[in-house]
Amino acid sequence: MLAIIVAIGLLVWLLAPVLMPFAVAAMLAYLSDPLADRLERLGLGRALAVSIVFVLLILVIAAALLLLIPLIARQVENLVQNFPFYVEWARAKAVPWLQAKLHLDPKAFDTDRLVDQIKQHIGSIGTVLGKLSRSGLGVVAWLTNVVLIPVVWFYLLRDWDRLVAWIDRMLPRSVEPTVAHLARESDMVLGAFVRGQLLVMLALAIYYGVALTLIGISVGPLIGMVAGLLSFVPYLGFITGFAAAIIASLVQHGDWTHLMMVVGVFIIGQLLEGYVLVPRLVGEKIGLHPVAVIFAVLAGGYLFGFLGVLLALPAASVILVLLRYLAQRYRQSDLYTEKGEPDSVFVDEDVTVNDGEASVHVAGHNDKP
Repeated sequence: MLAIIVAIGLLVWLLAPVLMPFAVAAMLAYLSDPLADRLERLGLGRALAVSIVFVLLILVIAAALLLLIPLIARQVENLVQNFPFYVEWARAKAVPWLQAKLHLDPKAFDTDRLVDQIKQHIGSIGTVLGKLSRSGLGVVAWLTNVVLIPVVWFYLLRDWDRLVAWIDRMLPRSVEPTVAHLARESDMVLGAFVRGQLLVMLALAIYYGVALTLIGISVGPLIGMVAGLLSFVPYLGFITGFAAAIIASLVQHGDWTHLMMVVGVFIIGQLLEGYVLVPRLVGEKIGLHPVAVIFAVLAGGYLFGFLGVLLALPAASVILVLLRYLAQRYRQSDLYTEKGEPDSVFVDEDVTVNDGEASVHVAGHNDKP
């Protein structure tokens, strides 16, 4: 079993660039399988239920893209147009304030050099994107992924139950009950965490985008989308969105009223996330620790690139289930429960502390400092 796990991990690492559309399709199939199962319980056949779910979700995704792409384009254009104002605000107000408060060397913040570097990076990104757009191979690869993802998604969704049953039949009978139990628990964790986290991200993006727009932040929808998208890493979405909204408010309005409104929006957002969205949609008992989420995302990205980032949270959820199982097995083992004899080296020693100096008294001997 260990050799099989190592071989699978090595194959994933080697085939990471090729596995991207299959991983995305598998995640979509897993997320949409409960809807197809629910239609089956209503009396529809598997093929019909899958077709209905697939068509509805494709329409929803297409409608979302048609709405979001023009919105994102307008927001990015607005950001680019206002970029000189952000630079001027940083040069005239933010940098002098930091230098005065932190007593920094005026040469520590060379805004002209920083702006030149940003422009160079933006220009290099545009050059790379232009080359990719003009590259026939890049266009073909992109179109292949766009076409391949829905095709693989449909077939995986149609055969999902059969694939799960085949894996169950192939398991050794000696470990099948344990693996089945762990699989059900992993499915519960994944269902609550991944599906729930996606809903939390969507809700926060809508809330922050609408709220910031209502208080007069011109790039509010863009900040809201970024904050919602990054909210799967605890506090990262809040910190990023809050900092961007504060800067946008200072540059655009420059008064305390809008600044306090931005603070209020994000305080309400944190309360909404912590006390309403996460407990109801994700659940607190099976949630991953924030440090585990950050480590999983960084480790997945380092090992497998963008594919690793996509699979980081599902993999971390499954590993969490396995670690809980191993901890339970350890507490039931003789290694944990067996009583040991007192160590003869320490049985007669008595450690005392007087005035910050420790001394060890051994029965039948003098005090030893």
